[in-house]
Amino acid sequence: MKPVSGRKSPVLYLLGILTVLLCPDGLQGCSPPPEVKHGHFMYIQREILGTDVVEYECQEGYTLVGEARISCRFLGWSSPAPQCKALCQKPEISNGKLSVEKDQYVSPETVTVRCDPGYRMVGSQNILCSENKFWSPDVPKCEKVSAEVCEAVFKGQKLLKCLPNAMEAKVALELHKLSLEIEKLEQEKRKLEIA
Repeated sequence: MKPVSGRKSPVLYLLGILTVLLCPDGLQGCSPPPEVKHGHFMYIQREILGTDVVEYECQEGYTLVGEARISCRFLGWSSPAPQCKALCQKPEISNGKLSVEKDQYVSPETVTVRCDPGYRMVGSQNILCSENKFWSPDVPKCEKVSAEVCEAVFKGQKLLKCLPNAMEAKVALELHKLSLEIEKLEQEKRKLEIA
């Protein structure tokens, strides 16, 4: 049967009505691509019937977490938009170490600072890479402990001021306690030898 000019095929007409009823968004494609904080997107491919592809990039100082490219499907975007996370530079710690050593850290990563023996921490031991690309609270400092304070450690005094963290102070206290017990046992042994 030959179609009459000026009239649409009934099958195409029915398909068009079904598409409008069942998928009104399908005709218009997806909603605009989601915006991301500290980043932007650009269209890689743009089509009328919803096969758009966008690619995300982050501003300098931020890194992309998630899929860089997402595409429009009939039911929406192929995956959630990625995020742009802040990058913090490795903090400089003189006379100390970081729990995780790398050049850059991604927000909200936390690291622990440990001072070398003979140095004490001034500031918070745990610091967080914040969304504004700075460490929070401020990066601590490891300051040298005066010789007289460290000498007092051998006498069992002011131990926490000389050692860099509580765990080392606890071990040192246990060792000091053991040394006192050994000294006491040696004195008792000498008394028995004399008697």
